[in-house]
Amino acid sequence: MAMTVVHLTIADLARSIAFYETRVGLRVNHRGPEQATLGVDGRDLVTLVESPGARRAVGATGLYHFAILVPSRVDLARSLRHFIDTNTEMQGFADHGVSEALYLADPDGNGIENYRDRPREEWIYAGAELRMGVDPLDLGNLLAELESQPQATTATRLPAGTLMGHVHLQVSRLDEAERFYVGILGLDITARYTTHALFVSAGGYHHHLGLNTWLGVGAPAPPNGAIGLRHFEITLSNHAAREAVLERLRVAGVEIQDHAGDPLVRDPSANALVLRVAN
Repeated sequence: MAMTVVHLTIADLARSIAFYETRVGLRVNHRGPEQATLGVDGRDLVTLVESPGARRAVGATGLYHFAILVPSRVDLARSLRHFIDTNTEMQGFADHGVSEALYLADPDGNGIENYRDRPREEWIYAGAELRMGVDPLDLGNLLAELESQPQATTATRLPAGTLMGHVHLQVSRLDEAERFYVGILGLDITARYTTHALFVSAGGYHHHLGLNTWLGVGAPAPPNGAIGLRHFEITLSNHAAREAVLERLRVAGVEIQDHAGDPLVRDPSANALVLRVAN
């Protein structure tokens, strides 16, 4: 299983394309009059759909951030150097133990994480759960990666091999989200933080999905057309794997809709996801 493309509603397509190209380092792979898909090395990562005049719904469920995974620490250092050089406003920096992360937002306030993973053999477990903290990130040490490798200069584009690493969602109730993503979709719990955040994955990864109620338990779904998450794509390895998930969804009584030939479902907080099969 892999996270692939995140689809967002934004207010101004030209403005957003300029931001994602010049600040984040993505390239436009496809563009139409009202939407564009951007990515790296021909791989799609983000689709932007313009809705002029759209507004963000305050206090609603939806996207907390999507997370772009770069291949190496040097690549993350390049991104940091580029953010500094372009005076990009940052929202934070963190050492999560399993990864190192840079945080920012696009012009519409959609959260973005740019991160690199530590090798799995360096991940620390507390029993069956991963230990993922929120420690300060040593920015000087990160930038020193560029000094130690003269060829690792700053870059305006993200490197080949960059992926959509994970998606973090704001949900209404964590127990309902757990029943959906763990009980029905079949993901594994990797870490839990009190009663307000849960991290789940497939294949032993630290997390493919983050789920939180930091806006408050019972947060409502955003109105149709609001800025933010339209849906995100989960790509499964083959048709049999997808059919097994779909059968569990049917048994649970979850409505399954068609989206351009692929099934679309909504979690109990109305966050939409499309189930695709790897090519």
